[in-house]
Amino acid sequence: MTTSDEARPPRRLGRSAVAVLAGLAANVVLAMFADQLMYALGLFPRPPAVSHATGPYILATAYRAGFGVAGSWLAARLAPSHPMRHALILGGIGLVLCTAGLVAALSMDLGPVWYPLALLIVTPASTWLGGILGAKR
Repeated sequence: MTTSDEARPPRRLGRSAVAVLAGLAANVVLAMFADQLMYALGLFPRPPAVSHATGPYILATAYRAGFGVAGSWLAARLAPSHPMRHALILGGIGLVLCTAGLVAALSMDLGPVWYPLALLIVTPASTWLGGILGAKR
């Protein structure tokens, strides 16, 4: 006779944390690399210049959405169980970071305010898509 605790697979908190952190790291590293590439190509103005031109921010929103899908996919693929849950946890972290960016944009002149708002909108969608793709084993 088995108890319900014996029937459940063991929780793998360490592997879960690694899955979410790997997804976050992938997202951050890809975004930083893409940003540096855009600076090198002259598509983004060099910091500390603040630009309110729309084109660079649309481009950054697009590739950050793609990197959000990639990071959530990775978190879901590395998850020991419940892949969508891991992707959604990563998405929650992303929403917190996007909210901090919005607060910073509202209090300082960091560029157009629509940009962090756009990231707040695309983050749940990219998280969901990455989680769906990563959950397909």
